[in-house]
Amino acid sequence: MKSSEWHVETRQSSKTESPSSRDSENAHETGSLSIVILGASGDLAKKKTFPALFHLYEQGFLPRNEVCIFGYARTKITDDELKNRLHGYLVPGKDSSSEQLEEVSKFLHLIKYVSGSYDSKDGFCNLDKEISEHESLKSSAQGSSRRLFYLALPPTVYPSVCKMIKTYCMNKSDLGGWTRIIVEKPFGKDLESAEQLSTQIGELFEEPQIYRIDHYLGKELVQNMLVLRFANRLFVPQWNRDNIANVQIVFREDFGTEGRGGYFDQYGIIRDIIQNHLLQVFCLVAMEKPVSLKAEHIRDEKVKVLESVLPIKDDEVVLGQYEGYRDDATVPDDSNTPTFATIILRVNNERWDGVPFILKAGKALNSRKADIRVQFKDVPGDIFKCMPTNFKCLGKRQERNEFVIRLQPSEAMYMKLIVKKPGLDMEIVESELDLSYRQRYQGVTIPEAYERLILDTIRGDQQHFVRRDELKASWEIFTPLLHQIDEGEFKPIPYKPGTRGPAEADKLLLEKAGYVQTPSYKWIPPTL
Repeated sequence: MKSSEWHVETRQSSKTESPSSRDSENAHETGSLSIVILGASGDLAKKKTFPALFHLYEQGFLPRNEVCIFGYARTKITDDELKNRLHGYLVPGKDSSSEQLEEVSKFLHLIKYVSGSYDSKDGFCNLDKEISEHESLKSSAQGSSRRLFYLALPPTVYPSVCKMIKTYCMNKSDLGGWTRIIVEKPFGKDLESAEQLSTQIGELFEEPQIYRIDHYLGKELVQNMLVLRFANRLFVPQWNRDNIANVQIVFREDFGTEGRGGYFDQYGIIRDIIQNHLLQVFCLVAMEKPVSLKAEHIRDEKVKVLESVLPIKDDEVVLGQYEGYRDDATVPDDSNTPTFATIILRVNNERWDGVPFILKAGKALNSRKADIRVQFKDVPGDIFKCMPTNFKCLGKRQERNEFVIRLQPSEAMYMKLIVKKPGLDMEIVESELDLSYRQRYQGVTIPEAYERLILDTIRGDQQHFVRRDELKASWEIFTPLLHQIDEGEFKPIPYKPGTRGPAEADKLLLEKAGYVQTPSYKWIPPTL
């Protein structure tokens, strides 16, 4: 989902769901499955949630004899009107085959629509009645059914909606079924508001029932991080301050807010991208090896590394705002909201002491991409710095080994190496070992992040979701800086659209983070 779209988005609780609700080995459990999309008429539901459910249905994860999908929103429309609105987002293209169209038609038959307000007893009683009728038709024993509520809504209505679900739409007894909720970001605007929201929801649902979704945790190469780090002997001894000079986690968009400035201006680039998406990637890059692959062991380690982050220094932050941002009629003329930020995080532990982690995100830049760049230190005693006369080198060597993980687009991972260029001369050049997914895994469809995460929720696997103490720790890192920005104490630097952002950001990388850039090198995705 584009960051500019409406994101109608303690330690582990000792209370747990029943054993069957924690089953992450089998997607199909006893009892009917009711999936409720609250905010069904909104952009997030149409563009992401319903298409993800359709793809899961296509692959057999949502059997027709078990599943019913309910849309709930204030908009007064019929079942058929909702289906007509969704049809265009589900059909692959103009050249769709009759078989594909038939699959879409079968999926749409699973959808029912209920209209009601988000704080209305009548609306949620009606919703519960529809769900119960579906469960009865599927011959589910009372309490054995499964109910999943996806809140594709603004967070301001989370408390009232959760209260309505808890009061009127829960399973009537605990006979092996479950009720779970998925909540979208933004989850609060600072530490205080996030904690308040967590408390309000936590009073109604236990932690194992709450799935705080961050779609970056569903991306293919983000999910690959633990495997890369802990299943490869090559990386295990190298992944520390002795070998790594700096780490960059970068998100770049080549377009601005595109008419959604009013929403974006309430949050800014740090709340919209850095505090959640990039910080989740940071956790996976920097965390220690978990005891096992159990969700709680992984999330324990993420919390530990977040709690090891030192307070952000003012001189290790560069903020920017692209020229023309305030031209949007929905943006205040005196807006101080950053559309660009480069922030250095420093981790106070044995593994990462002295290694800067650069989190960078921006809009209206010169490219669109998201990647992780792990830059290694210089070779000690490098014999190629002083080249003999019969060697050919284009000036002083500045190259470093760099491991790059391209999250989007053109998923890939490649290692930048220093090699001899073929020929009679000893010419040193930079090249790469390349694993480009489109070339290596031809014919394999990479699932959308929302598909994975919805399936994880059905399976009861919380590994790729944010726990409450993890959320708290993330807001503790950024809240002081965000308050400075909100109070006008930190001003963004203007930059021209279509550029790299403020020049001061590049200067920060060189002077404070020690990043070595090689402008002559450019990675080119291989062709099939």
